[in-house]
Amino acid sequence: MKSFNNHIFITWFIILIFTLVVILSITFISKPQEEEKKYIYLGKNAPIPTKLEPVVEEMKNTLITSSAKQKIDVVITEGIRSFTKQDKLYQQGRTTPGKIVTNTRAGESYHNYGLAFDYALLDKNGVIIWDTNYDGNGNGESDWFEVADLAKKMGFDWGGDWVGFKDYPHLQMTFGLTIDMLKNGYRLNDIEIRKELKQNIAVNTLELLK
Repeated sequence: MKSFNNHIFITWFIILIFTLVVILSITFISKPQEEEKKYIYLGKNAPIPTKLEPVVEEMKNTLITSSAKQKIDVVITEGIRSFTKQDKLYQQGRTTPGKIVTNTRAGESYHNYGLAFDYALLDKNGVIIWDTNYDGNGNGESDWFEVADLAKKMGFDWGGDWVGFKDYPHLQMTFGLTIDMLKNGYRLNDIEIRKELKQNIAVNTLELLK
């Protein structure tokens, strides 16, 4: 009887191990394959984008439209940023006059690859402002943070959520691309990215993307 019980225990143990192996295979093998579809490898000499990635550009415009519906006027103060300008910004407050405005060197910012932009607000006089307390639509909430909340619902990462250095004007949409991947020549696969967006963002946003 004892031998029979041991045999049953071993059988179930083998089944359990096999099940775990299958689950791990699905999780850690199939997922990277799905992730790879989102990116295109263009080699280490891949051209550097000269404008926002098309899908980021469209999502940016959707954010502006959605904000306008809440009576908030959003203005984009910077989109794509050249390596040269990035380097100048990095030197500010270090080797050139001014206060430090960034901790990222040339080639290390999502701005450099068309995956980020900065926003500000237009007040009632049409003046660009960076006042995070401004409540132009009079609903008792900060317009700045209302825009940030809208952007995050659309899938943007907001610099105001960063630990340490807070970058309140900054919004980026990377789809999992790291700076190292971008440096090594990986770029977005626009077709696959749009499929992902259709699965993850709100219906009203999709309508604006058509």
